[in-house]
Amino acid sequence: MGRPLHPLRQFVLKMHSRCDLACDHCYVFEHADQSWRGRPMVTSDKILRATAERIAEHARTHHLDTVHVVLHGGEPLLAGRVRLRAAARELTDALSGVCALDLRIHTNAVTLDERFLDLFDQYDIKVGVSLDGDKAANDLHRRYANGRSSHDKVLRGIALLNEPRYRHLFAGILCTIDVRNDPIAVYDALAELTPPRVDFLLPHATWDEPPQRPADDTDGTAYARWLLAVYDRWTADGRPMDVRVFDSVLSTLHGGDSLTESLGLAPTDLAVIETDGTFEQADSLKTAYDGAPATGMDVIVNSLDEVAAHPGVVARQQGMDGLSEQCRSCPVVRSCGGGLYAHRYRSGPSGFVNPSVYCSDLLRLITEIRDRDMSDQTAPSHQPAQPPLADHHLDELASGLGSTATTDLLARHQLALHRELLALVRQESGHSDLGEAAWRTLTVLDREAPESVDKVLAHPYVRPWAIRSLQGDPEAAATAVRGMAEIAAAAALRAGRAESLVVPVRDGVLRLPTHGALKLEGEDVDRVTVRIHSDGFTAETAETAGATYTVSWKGDKSASWQGSWWFGLDDWPVSLEDTDPWRDCHGHPAHPRLAEDEAEAWHADLTQAWAWIRSELPQYAPGLRAGLRAVTPLMPSATGDDISSAARDAFGAVAIARPATPEALALLLVHEFQHVKLGAVLDLMDLYDPSCDRLFYAPWRPDPRPLEGLLQGTYAHLAVIDYWHARRRTSTGEEARAAEIQFTRWRDQTAEAVETLAASGALTPAGERFVAGMRATVRGLLAIEVSPEALRAARRAADEHRSAWREQ
Repeated sequence: MGRPLHPLRQFVLKMHSRCDLACDHCYVFEHADQSWRGRPMVTSDKILRATAERIAEHARTHHLDTVHVVLHGGEPLLAGRVRLRAAARELTDALSGVCALDLRIHTNAVTLDERFLDLFDQYDIKVGVSLDGDKAANDLHRRYANGRSSHDKVLRGIALLNEPRYRHLFAGILCTIDVRNDPIAVYDALAELTPPRVDFLLPHATWDEPPQRPADDTDGTAYARWLLAVYDRWTADGRPMDVRVFDSVLSTLHGGDSLTESLGLAPTDLAVIETDGTFEQADSLKTAYDGAPATGMDVIVNSLDEVAAHPGVVARQQGMDGLSEQCRSCPVVRSCGGGLYAHRYRSGPSGFVNPSVYCSDLLRLITEIRDRDMSDQTAPSHQPAQPPLADHHLDELASGLGSTATTDLLARHQLALHRELLALVRQESGHSDLGEAAWRTLTVLDREAPESVDKVLAHPYVRPWAIRSLQGDPEAAATAVRGMAEIAAAAALRAGRAESLVVPVRDGVLRLPTHGALKLEGEDVDRVTVRIHSDGFTAETAETAGATYTVSWKGDKSASWQGSWWFGLDDWPVSLEDTDPWRDCHGHPAHPRLAEDEAEAWHADLTQAWAWIRSELPQYAPGLRAGLRAVTPLMPSATGDDISSAARDAFGAVAIARPATPEALALLLVHEFQHVKLGAVLDLMDLYDPSCDRLFYAPWRPDPRPLEGLLQGTYAHLAVIDYWHARRRTSTGEEARAAEIQFTRWRDQTAEAVETLAASGALTPAGERFVAGMRATVRGLLAIEVSPEALRAARRAADEHRSAWREQ
């Protein structure tokens, strides 16, 4: 059998095939497929071992950096601690040295206790809990077989997860929608439990068994209206937790990836292993017809390559080509993706090639979220494009972290700023013919394909271009017009629109932000006509030059076309930016265009660094995933020292000279992204008096620093402390001792810097709150015990640094 179209990365491992609740909306027990009746209740040691070996084999073959495994059921806690420990041990041992393991469990939580959570803590098993809202909402479906409520016991389990010793294990809440429930009451009940994420799930249904709808649902959008009520409440609350369906819609509207299987066009990468070792497709298919998820394969006989090549799996990997004609012509198809595959089923020849049974709901949901989001971002310039950061956002960022929702809020503020800068550049550039033509194209695109404009305007180096265009030097007007034309062409190309635009060039290079750059023959070429077609573009130089370049999107990499290096690092899409001329704003020389082998080396290191961050610094992963779009390679230093930088005006990018190890790269990524986040905060509010011109001692610098420099360094070092704490935890012998010294040094120096900031007398009330949040984080780290040797070494280094500083 040939190589599978897409490797599998997500696995649902059924630990127990029965449940202690009798939820009437459960797809396992209450829908068309009843295969659970013939399966063993508990999976065996043999199946666990074979499953772990198959996953490791697949990960090794396809060089996966991370695999995701969910322990599932029925109710997996019924398998007991011994069996769950065996599963975690088999998976951990099999994948050791192969790739990272993201291990989770999905439970109803009614029997969750400290002993389970201590086991989960040992193996870093994240816990997702099913809960449908307040007691009235939950009791509609989630009861015991005798009708007794499960609500109080679920809340008890969640209370345990919210205890400080277990909070890091809390993955979130899964809530199945029932439109009879009050959406605000459901949202408020869930938000009160402070989950890191909520998944609102449409109840499983097909065209043969359509979802329950109110009698007055004449337009078939009751579920959209329910979700939009939640969306508005969530937005008004400042988006205190991630909500996967909303985050996914916003991501795809802005040109990013979907975050859920039920939306978007990403290929499926999931397989289910039942208690008897049989491989099945996604559990949601059980709602279609009896036997719908079956593959006829099992872990003893078949490899995961064979499962990935199964026709049912391949059918869900075809993106747009696998959709019905109605879906392909839909304006929101890239966000919707046809909805969940199981929800498209209709008996008869069409099978799954239909729109979702929730088609009208999804169309309204996505369209109205798009309109609300655009309204926020295009607010009049005399008003903030988004509400200011709420206290809970500021507190979260002050701790050193940043959830997906909070980092996305910063990103949306930055996008609004880029839009304002673009309008200002147009106003100041004199309304030239070429500039106005570009503006007209952008105006049409912003109305008909706004996500394409957003994607380009979110490019980190739009702001450095805009600032240069507004400086008023002799080159400013030409820079402004050229940049507007480049942005318009790049957005049209991303939208796939047939456009023809004249784009000025400089130094023989056509720049298309987020796409790459085209090197033209001869530096005397001053403009090209860019004609966009379905699979690329043609660039025609002036008649005197007479050259025509045709570029397709089938992976062209040539001396002329220097396409962007985009890497999909296991749910983190990031680019290596080595073509944009405005990237040279980081205070260090930017690396010229990378050779193929250099880019591959970066790819390998970024893959390993990201896996390390997700495994050892998971609290930083959501922020990086949501906000870091580009890594700009720098030239290495002559001394071999690590070099990295974050430019104040380039949100979404960090610049790094490739270090010696992936672990060092992980440090530089989390360190520099702290500067990126804080820069975005400072764009929104003053944390200190800008007239303060005093200089302050920084324990890590030989030169006195202005207050913003000390604030930036202190904030960045919160991540440095966590990095060395993780290295100390994961190392042995001399490496562990060295990591402990580094941890102690940076912890103590950062604590000193926090007190200097607090005593500066120049902080605003928001700044005082922010520094108090940093102080609370550092005090928690100061409580961690270290050896006397580490304390002495750290204090010796601090004394030597302070003495050297005083001598200057």
